Amino acid sequence: MERPLTQHIRPGKEPLEIKQYEGAGGYASVRTAVKEMSPGDVIAAVKASNLRGRGGAGFPTGTKWADMPTLDDARRPRFLIADADEMEPGTFKDRFLLEGNPHQLIEGMILAAFSAQTEVAYIFLRPGYAPPQRRLIKAMAEAYDRGYLGKNILGTDFNLEMHLHLSAGRYICGEGVAMIQSLEGKRAIPGPRAPRTSKFGLWGNPTLVNNVETLCNAPHIINHGAEWFKGLSRCKDGGTKIFSVSGKVNRPGAWELPMGTTLREVLEQHAGGMRDGVKFRGVLPGGASTDFLLEEHLDNPMDFDSLGAVGSRLGTAAMIVLDDRTCPVGMVLNLERFFARESCGWCTPCREGIPWTVHILEQIESGNGTPEDLDLLEAQTKLLGPGRTFCALAPGAMEPLQSALKYFRDDFEQHIRMRRCPWR
Repeated sequence: MERPLTQHIRPGKEPLEIKQYEGAGGYASVRTAVKEMSPGDVIAAVKASNLRGRGGAGFPTGTKWADMPTLDDARRPRFLIADADEMEPGTFKDRFLLEGNPHQLIEGMILAAFSAQTEVAYIFLRPGYAPPQRRLIKAMAEAYDRGYLGKNILGTDFNLEMHLHLSAGRYICGEGVAMIQSLEGKRAIPGPRAPRTSKFGLWGNPTLVNNVETLCNAPHIINHGAEWFKGLSRCKDGGTKIFSVSGKVNRPGAWELPMGTTLREVLEQHAGGMRDGVKFRGVLPGGASTDFLLEEHLDNPMDFDSLGAVGSRLGTAAMIVLDDRTCPVGMVLNLERFFARESCGWCTPCREGIPWTVHILEQIESGNGTPEDLDLLEAQTKLLGPGRTFCALAPGAMEPLQSALKYFRDDFEQHIRMRRCPWR
């Protein structure tokens, strides 16, 4: 099985230095792109590969790159931002890539910048990621020394300055406009959906924003071709995906596997199944802001369309497993507390609605809930749903709750009936 994203990662060891990385084929895609291809050729290759964004939404990457306006129609300079904030609970795939092979991200960013003709790039890094910060700084310096960054890259007229920016450390910074606001030194808040950041982004200029894992795929597409990339997958979406598992499994961790690998294979073959003494009960398949799935869904492929068809989302492909000895009400309460704390407060439904949801869940968990509270929670999932807020934070917060009420309603009712948490 080919694992292009992780083949050069050496767990427990320092990442490859630039000479080692070049010896393994690193930066070959940059040399090919800037010397033999046009920006349009690079975009066409990424489009043909069926690469979809790995940050959670799954938007076609080539389409996003092609949406950048032509040089004649836009303000300068143009910007590229690599989203390395990774604040989704349960998600650590980008950290794995950044710590294990920072040059791969830089190479992918150069290709994205070349395709969009951007002159300045930022890596928007989560502040708690100290080892990735250190390794990125070193890798960037090496890339400058070798002529992959800076002025007249590899003797061409292509220029790219790259900077590392430590984020404000808030979940909302994962939203594109809020991230741009933070980079500008402003309060990190979401903005209107139009105009798109490709037209009006950082300091009002065209800006391309991509997730770390998305960008890391670009060198392999240019090196091996779109058909090869599509052949790595078990579904129509191209490439591999880094799947991760946390919870009471035997081998929690992350693995690069074909896109479309089933939930069961990830959980049982790679994560080693459930620990002795506990049984599988449910899973959030794509991080904290996705809907629970049950054992009946385990043979479902892990890809964007297949998970959408059964009422959840691929998200970041970070599986958070619920076992039969963990209280689902307490688990959802823990998640809602996180989302309430991380709300930027910009819109009323999110600012007021999630803390109220937390209050209701606390009443139920502590034994002071009433049957009417379940109706209130159901109403909250609608009032804070898609289209009701400025961004997707509140709708995402409602996903684990709405699915818990659907699949684990007996547990909520038992809390109310017994006037205590049965797991305590």
